[in-house]
Amino acid sequence: MKKTVYILGILSLCVLFSCSDWLNVNDNPSKVSNTVPSPDLRLRSIQMQFIDAYESSGTRASWITQNITKIGSTSNSNDGIIRWDVPIASTTWPYQAWFVYCASNLQPLIDKATAEEAWSYVGAAQLIHAWGFMLMLDLYGEMPYTDALGKSITPVYDDGKIIYYGCLDMLEKAIENLSKPQPVTATPLSGGDIWNGGDTQKWIKLAYGLKARWLNNISKKKSLYDPQAILAALEKAPGAVNDNTVMRFINSETANKAGIVAALQFTNVSGTGQRLSKWYTDLLTNDFTGGSHVQDPRATRIIPSGEFNGPNGKEWRLSKGVDLINSDIRLDGGPVAFEIRATKPGTTTHPSGLLYASTEAAKNDPTYANRWYTTSTKTTRQGDSVYITVYSDRLDWIAGNGYLEPEAKDDRYYANRYNGMRWANPAFDPSEDINVNSTGSFYIRADAHAHLVCYHEMCFIKAEVLFRQGKRDEALQAYKAGIRAHMEAMNEKLKEYPQVLGKEVISENEITSFLNSDAVAQSGAELTMAKIMQQKQIAMSMTMQNWTDMRRFNYSVSGEFGVVYPDFGRPSEVNATGKQCYPSEDPNDPRYWPRRFQQCAHEVNYNSTNWLESNPEANKRTIISYPVWWDTEEE
Repeated sequence: MKKTVYILGILSLCVLFSCSDWLNVNDNPSKVSNTVPSPDLRLRSIQMQFIDAYESSGTRASWITQNITKIGSTSNSNDGIIRWDVPIASTTWPYQAWFVYCASNLQPLIDKATAEEAWSYVGAAQLIHAWGFMLMLDLYGEMPYTDALGKSITPVYDDGKIIYYGCLDMLEKAIENLSKPQPVTATPLSGGDIWNGGDTQKWIKLAYGLKARWLNNISKKKSLYDPQAILAALEKAPGAVNDNTVMRFINSETANKAGIVAALQFTNVSGTGQRLSKWYTDLLTNDFTGGSHVQDPRATRIIPSGEFNGPNGKEWRLSKGVDLINSDIRLDGGPVAFEIRATKPGTTTHPSGLLYASTEAAKNDPTYANRWYTTSTKTTRQGDSVYITVYSDRLDWIAGNGYLEPEAKDDRYYANRYNGMRWANPAFDPSEDINVNSTGSFYIRADAHAHLVCYHEMCFIKAEVLFRQGKRDEALQAYKAGIRAHMEAMNEKLKEYPQVLGKEVISENEITSFLNSDAVAQSGAELTMAKIMQQKQIAMSMTMQNWTDMRRFNYSVSGEFGVVYPDFGRPSEVNATGKQCYPSEDPNDPRYWPRRFQQCAHEVNYNSTNWLESNPEANKRTIISYPVWWDTEEE
């Protein structure tokens, strides 16, 4: 399992930081060395590779928790995740990004940093070690851990409990080293840290934030769950928006640079074939069962809007969410892609009744007008323009390439981007502003922030713990603080954009109006666990933690706190093959729901003996519904 991939990390860094003579880091330029690269070079690469594992896990989790979905096709391997029949082809990348590109480089960093007493680097490496293995536990359950990074190419597996407490122990070691002063001769952390700029205090708060998260994640284990330990960790965790650990990605006009540092969610789901789900958009519009129907101000920033022809000209409309639970839309090939074409009513076999300008003569014919149009000939799919893509283009792909006027600098998606229609086409006169836009989605832009461990999450953890203790009024304060903190965290990015629809800063008036609205509990008596977790689901969008939380509360099953995730359910397209993963047809049975991913192909192919011994259902399809360690009441 141990791999030598130092060269890959250095190459990535050279793209990021223009180190043209990068081979000089080795004694022998023709032979890669794992001893020469300095701590700062190592850490940058490790952070980037960890982010890939972490964010790619978040993408996959978001398909399960129905934050996002895909259009039309049901043949791609990732479509299996959407219908909860997770194929092995979709489970490999988080594992590979962690073990091959990240974890294998941690001990060389620790050794190099220890030699020069660069304790901050030692602590950072230990923190990432703990974080990555906890991620593997959350995804796969049993995993090689104690023997994973040694010399054995067939390491034995550890159970979840050993991994969990091992990660907590490593986190304590990280805190100890991050707290140590280091000599002026040691490499400064600021030279290699792309998360927190070398601020060791933010790293320590990150460590305590992870500790609070992990201690809270064992809420099912009543004898082990320790509210006071969680609250104690929260005292030292991020306590303000300025304490957040954030990965700031770049939307650059330099293609080779942006290709490396564009946001992972943009990279993973940036195509025009991704949409938001109804269950998720209902949280933002408060249209779920029992909801207030008060629209959250974050809705216009997170839910894409598109331009449509209205009675008074072009108007913006918020995307409709794709109903994965109660409709068969994807099985019917939908939602289909729409674009803007010059069309007019006429004699045609197309169910829209529209002819489109397919010839130069037609393109110059003033009787044609610009309308939403789909090439799909299915009658049932002609209304799918209401489902707006999450996509927004990267600047360097648009400006100066005919899709925008040269001076334009906006990454909103242009609906005629893919049909070959450009400004030069007579049917698309720029003076009439007839290109049609959509806004994209906050967490899926090329330069979107990745909120790693932030104050808003700490607030919701605190609210949950206090609510469990019966301290409703204190829980209410933490819950409201979490809502505000998330909006303020969004504003840190939103303020960098041109203030156009979908990118405006959330104003103080919007924040206070929402906090005082019927969408938010106004007293301890009104507060419920469902309200806390609904707001946390929004604040933790596109993250693995949302799936962890859903498993902790058993999805939409009524339990100790009633139904925490109302309206959530199996996708309607779960078929007979998919149902083989779930031994039970009873939603009250934990085995009705997805609880983990099956182990990836690398383990199946190269460590099969230990893999088969790791779990009685390791080689069965039912492993997907087999709870991981923290997801059971047993110790």
